[in-house]
Amino acid sequence: MNTCPEVLAVIVTHNSETVLPLCLKAIGAQEDVLCSVSIVDCGSADTSYLYSLQTKFSFELVEESNIGFSRANNKGCESASSTSEFVVFLNPDTILPRKYLSQAVEILTRNPQVAIVSGILEGYDPQQGTPTGLVDSTGVFRKWYGRWYDRNQGEPLQNVSLASQELPAVCGALMVCRKEALRGLGSDIFDNDFFLYKEDIELSLRLRKRGWKLLFTPNLHAYHCRGWQMDRGTMSLQTRLTAARSEVLLYRKHPSPYMVWAVLKYIAVRWFRM
Repeated sequence: MNTCPEVLAVIVTHNSETVLPLCLKAIGAQEDVLCSVSIVDCGSADTSYLYSLQTKFSFELVEESNIGFSRANNKGCESASSTSEFVVFLNPDTILPRKYLSQAVEILTRNPQVAIVSGILEGYDPQQGTPTGLVDSTGVFRKWYGRWYDRNQGEPLQNVSLASQELPAVCGALMVCRKEALRGLGSDIFDNDFFLYKEDIELSLRLRKRGWKLLFTPNLHAYHCRGWQMDRGTMSLQTRLTAARSEVLLYRKHPSPYMVWAVLKYIAVRWFRM
């Protein structure tokens, strides 16, 4: 009798042709788990590559218009036929080592009060096929004035030494979740009011308010080909405006004096193009 735990992987794609094969190959190579995959394409210009990938990898495909990241993730969970007790939400440019999911499930099993477990995300160069040696995220934290940020982002991995700890929020690029915790949120896991950005923080805050814990452990290590830029000037105005709106929305959902920061940021982006 096969006793491997079942995990549902939900991936939202949008013009992800260059990185998705790496992600699917890594999921297919996971050891000691049974992993089913649900892909929701969110308005890609050309989806023909997805049909080609279905001949190489096993996954359920849902095609939508550009409905937003939150709605697409929710669709992925709704459409999946998996009976798994664990769900991993991951970006199409995230690459998992072979034992990542089995280790994450083991941690969740040992810690029944934990809703989401995450670890170190290291940058990855898909063109070179090698890690960058720089940290992408070790969890999401908040500055004293209210700005959320990925801890250690851009720092050399060799300089980062962290112990296991509870997190304020988990980076949405890779979230291994206990389905029991998600069930308590109702039909929508992610808040559909968030089109893009901050939906991972909102989910984290909602789970914590319900008494669940979010756990970081350095024993988990994965890779992310994130397209973030250290120079905000390289980001489009529309992208920055979307992020600023999401921050205001976050503090409307979770009232806090930090709303002052969010409004000032929105004004700076909207009217002063900062």
